[in-house]
Amino acid sequence: MALISKETIDKIMDTARIEEVIGEFVNLKKSGQNFKGFSPFTEERNPSFFVSPAKNIFKCFSSNKGGSVVTFLMEHEHYTYPEALRFLAKKYGIEIEEHEQTPEEIEKMNEREALFHVNTFAQKFFSEQLLETDEGKSVGLSYFKDLEYNKEIIDKFGLGYSPNKWDALTAHCLSNGYKLEYLVKTGLSIEKEDKTYDRFRARVIFPIHNLSGRVVGFGGRILTKEENKPKYVNSPESEIYNKSNVLYGLHLAKSEIIRQDKCYLVEGYTDVISMVKAGFENVVASSGTALTPDQIRLIKRFTKNITILYDGDEAGIKASFRGIDLILEQGMNVKIIMFPPDEDPDSYVRNHRTAETKDFLAQEKDFIRFKTGILLEETAGDPVKRAGLIREIVETIALIPDTIYRSVYIKECSTLLDTSEQILVNELNKIIRKKNWKTKQDKDEYIPDIPPDTVPQSQEVDLASSEFQEREVIRLLLVYGEKEILLDKKIEEEGKIRIEKIPISVTKYLVPSVKADDLKFNNPVYQMIFDEYHRALLEGRNLDEKDFIDHEMEQIRVNVANLLSSRYELSENWKKRKIFVSSEESMLKVLVESSLLSFKIKMLESQITVLQQQIQEQGTEDDLDLLLIEMKGLKNISRKFNADLSRIITH
Repeated sequence: MALISKETIDKIMDTARIEEVIGEFVNLKKSGQNFKGFSPFTEERNPSFFVSPAKNIFKCFSSNKGGSVVTFLMEHEHYTYPEALRFLAKKYGIEIEEHEQTPEEIEKMNEREALFHVNTFAQKFFSEQLLETDEGKSVGLSYFKDLEYNKEIIDKFGLGYSPNKWDALTAHCLSNGYKLEYLVKTGLSIEKEDKTYDRFRARVIFPIHNLSGRVVGFGGRILTKEENKPKYVNSPESEIYNKSNVLYGLHLAKSEIIRQDKCYLVEGYTDVISMVKAGFENVVASSGTALTPDQIRLIKRFTKNITILYDGDEAGIKASFRGIDLILEQGMNVKIIMFPPDEDPDSYVRNHRTAETKDFLAQEKDFIRFKTGILLEETAGDPVKRAGLIREIVETIALIPDTIYRSVYIKECSTLLDTSEQILVNELNKIIRKKNWKTKQDKDEYIPDIPPDTVPQSQEVDLASSEFQEREVIRLLLVYGEKEILLDKKIEEEGKIRIEKIPISVTKYLVPSVKADDLKFNNPVYQMIFDEYHRALLEGRNLDEKDFIDHEMEQIRVNVANLLSSRYELSENWKKRKIFVSSEESMLKVLVESSLLSFKIKMLESQITVLQQQIQEQGTEDDLDLLLIEMKGLKNISRKFNADLSRIITH
């Protein structure tokens, strides 16, 4: 794999807009100068994920992850560093020269990347078979044309065809240097009784992509009616494909879902494709599997509003009830559309004009009205069944985490069911109490939610540690390294002394001062960052936060993101109300000098502590005298530094 030049990396990082890239994976809302959203790494009730376009970093306070746009892609999509750069280069049309991989290079790839690579190769093979072979055109392409799919749609979804031959794909991959074990692990090939054959032979192919658009699996539909052969065959789960964590079409739909703040959820591949072709691009599918909490959480990253499109049969109705409950548990707003009998999204869209489909989708029903309406039909004239219906509806409402939403739905339910609101509230409270009691019983210890940035009162702080002082020195270098402060310089002229203000950058002041006193950072990452500033100063180069946000070492990227991140910022209302707060930059000289002195004092205190231990363990009287003299000297210096620090802060 070719190395990417420093010039190309710089161009990629200068071009990529972090809020734009991360916005494809997380629903971001403007918050002052920054953006915020729910963490894509953990489950949380309050958004703690922040993106700063000005600093070009993200910070997730619930998982403590942070860094540049490249770091995000590496953390979220499990890309390697070069792959993240290539993803960004492709997105922004930046050309990267690289040669085709040889079989030897392919063999050196790690297994996970090899699985991705072989899937991509297979998708290209299936596509070529569909569009460039006689069999593919007469069988596969004819099927897609019957569905009115044009070339643009076929290319957009990467549709393909697997030939009616036992090992067409397997032989092609092996001849191009791919290992059989990876073909088997992705499910492209099946090994049985010393025989190897293609899983998807004689089927049209629907590639399944993850959120970033990488092929993780395939769905294959047979076009002939044969006994003992399923209509659809899907890739088995693998290291890169977990069915419960993937939604078909989400990699294409996410931007439109964010724009419209709504997601349509359908069941199958063709439902998605036909709706997209008709202009409804905010649609995804559960790919024929039962909807899972992980899939719902995927959608929740981009919107809290979801509309489920179900077939109008009994199975579809029962599936809708299960889906509703799961979605409500995630705190999302859910609406339902039920298609007429013998219709599904695919057939309806193809049999109606886009305007008619739009009008039909506008008739979506709130989950309470939908569920109540269906269940009332089933319980007509039966008071016992009606009581069961009321309990079932209230159990669904009890799943909603937000108390205000629950109360609104209880009122709605009271009207629809012609039942006392107080009776429904009593039943609701009974269900919630029972659920809370069970939660406590299921755990060895009940621990309430704690905000991610809250430190328990009982947590001990190591007062002897210099972590805080070290952190502050490095933070000042990163944020204000090239900013200038004015130092007082005494100049003697004709027997008189005058004070002249001399400008000097924070870097040129801090770095030599730390080196002059031979101060060392106990935190190894801070020491590495400081050493890079020292080398740059000696070489006449300037460094800034960008050099470390994009650093090749993950530890440095993450630490720098932590140093530069804050989840709080001053409200614009303060300015409107003429409440002014001093900025760091306006007090930069005081901040720099006091931070340096605090660091020196902490280092002296550490040395004094070591000396005290040596005095207790002293051997001879001469040793004790020398140690006491050294102790006295250190304490005198410490007193002077503390006096200087007091003078600076109160100046």
